[in-house]
Amino acid sequence: MKTPVVFIIFKRPDTTEKVFEVIRQVQPPKLLVIADGPRADQPGEAEKCAATRAIIDQVDWNCEVLKNYADVNMGLKSRVSTGLDWVFSLVEDAIILEDDCSPDPSFFRFCEELLEKYRYDQRVWMICGSNLLGEYKSHLQSYCFSYHSHCWGWATWKRAWQHYDVNMKLWSNPEIQSRIRDVVGNEQQYDTYKKQFDRVFSGELNTSWALPWLCLRLSQSALSIIPAINLISNIGFNPEGSNTRFLDDSRANLPLQSMSFPLREPAGFARDRGYELGRYQRHVLDNKKLGMRISRKIKRILFK
Repeated sequence: MKTPVVFIIFKRPDTTEKVFEVIRQVQPPKLLVIADGPRADQPGEAEKCAATRAIIDQVDWNCEVLKNYADVNMGLKSRVSTGLDWVFSLVEDAIILEDDCSPDPSFFRFCEELLEKYRYDQRVWMICGSNLLGEYKSHLQSYCFSYHSHCWGWATWKRAWQHYDVNMKLWSNPEIQSRIRDVVGNEQQYDTYKKQFDRVFSGELNTSWALPWLCLRLSQSALSIIPAINLISNIGFNPEGSNTRFLDDSRANLPLQSMSFPLREPAGFARDRGYELGRYQRHVLDNKKLGMRISRKIKRILFK
């Protein structure tokens, strides 16, 4: 490997250890670690943070390790956004993993080859490791393009991240909202995004750094690369997760596959609406139904 790897950690030594072991297999030459600090009102969290950080000290290959550790808790949104600002003040591109995103080893080569291939192509802003359908057109190509993507194992360039605004000020512009509606091209999907973006912009939802990143990409018609098979499994769905709490979420613990090389390009350079529609139906709509079921169950318990 030549590409730097970013590892975002907090207080989960169990999942951190599993992801670290895969990073150890591929031996990146540079590892940049972003860590949040413990919350003062959470007993035992300082010990969990310390145990998680101790895993990074197990690097036993020729590697430059750079650490950006917070002394106090900054919160997920601020910690990730400021951490990635730090990363891209030092490097031109990077592969990024959180402590609950377990990759197949082929994920790293997949990202590295495409980071180089699309380095100067302003149409592409992101390379993803997740395929939430599990597999899509893998008999034809190694990846497709989409306006919709997940940040569970991904890669990007400084040229793209430099436009990021954690406060998502652009969402206040009606012209931007209209442009995003046109880019999404589906009123139901746009309505889902609008509700999420409104919550982030108002401050109601203060744990998401990824939604401002998505909003920015949609406003610029920026494409993401989606692998034809799933290269990332989110192993962090449990009550300790900030945004991934329910074990029966359809996106939890998706099976991994290994990418074949050389990579096969898609036939054309355009968004794949088939993938986007399948992803929306299987995961967004299904998880809405899950949320409704959980809400009804809680209400029944409270009523009793």
